[in-house]
Amino acid sequence: METPYRVEKPWGYEVIWAKTDRYVGKILHIEPGHILSLQYHNKKDETIFVLKGEIIFRVQEGGKLVERRMREGDSYHIAPPTVHQMEAVTAADLLEASTPEIDDVVRLKDRYGRV
Repeated sequence: METPYRVEKPWGYEVIWAKTDRYVGKILHIEPGHILSLQYHNKKDETIFVLKGEIIFRVQEGGKLVERRMREGDSYHIAPPTVHQMEAVTAADLLEASTPEIDDVVRLKDRYGRV
């Protein structure tokens, strides 16, 4: 598929603006009050950067989930297999830079019933 392209999600959408055999660049748009899966990746290594809005970022640290408020300009590196989740407080746009394994998602919990 040619880039950029848009992928509709139950929580908003993704725009995949770069995709090579070495990296992927995405913009994630999350509608207010929506939440992404509690998940981890076996291989995918990613960093998120908040372009606009505010999210609650949950990440497993020391065996428990910790909540962090993230606003414009904040970033976080998510190394595999870190358990994580994002929830939009306001409409939020995030940049995601990652390795190319875009289908490497292990969902532990999902509000929308995805496996």
